[in-house]
Amino acid sequence: MINLSYTEENYLKSIYHLSKGGKLDVSTNAIADYQKTKAASVTDMMKKLASKNVVDYQKYKGVNLSEKGKKEALVVIRKHRLWEVFLVEKMKFNWDEVHDVAEQLEHIKSPLLIKRLEEFLGYPKYDPHGDPIPDENGAYKAKPQVPINEVEIGQEGIVVAVKDSSSPFLQYLDKIGTYIGAKIKVMDKVNFDGSNEILIDNKRTISISKQVSENILISES
Repeated sequence: MINLSYTEENYLKSIYHLSKGGKLDVSTNAIADYQKTKAASVTDMMKKLASKNVVDYQKYKGVNLSEKGKKEALVVIRKHRLWEVFLVEKMKFNWDEVHDVAEQLEHIKSPLLIKRLEEFLGYPKYDPHGDPIPDENGAYKAKPQVPINEVEIGQEGIVVAVKDSSSPFLQYLDKIGTYIGAKIKVMDKVNFDGSNEILIDNKRTISISKQVSENILISES
């Protein structure tokens, strides 16, 4: 196992997300924006991570994860999502409260603890926000999903994930009665502003903005 600091693990996780799972090269400026730090600090970190063979970095050409780096990133993501399940299901946290706590717990190094945690939780496949949980080998299967703004009028589906897992957005979803597993039917679309009128669980019809529509992912039925 590679000896990585908390900060180094966070960088690998950020690159994984920004690169769409390693499919795209990422600029140091994009990483700096994501990490809320300076580009010069990112460059220094990339050199350090490259020396540990977890990133492929060439100046002015962008960054991506090596196979070793991708494996390490998926370990951190796996731990983060398992801890989120634990916090919601066993500790009774709301789904908008768990991210920051899981950010701290994800750096615990004990593989045995995480194995026992997964067993204790019943081998969950998805976290409270609908994101897939990688197994011990880094494999996972995402549910087929599409944002509400791409769904045609009259079509319906089940909410399977959210793109935005920030507390304000999740609190808004709670307010309008939308959650993972909710049944959504698109009743109308407004071309002027991109908003959508949706029916939730065959009970409540509301209008949601284009931004909200883009961040709720459903599995079309």
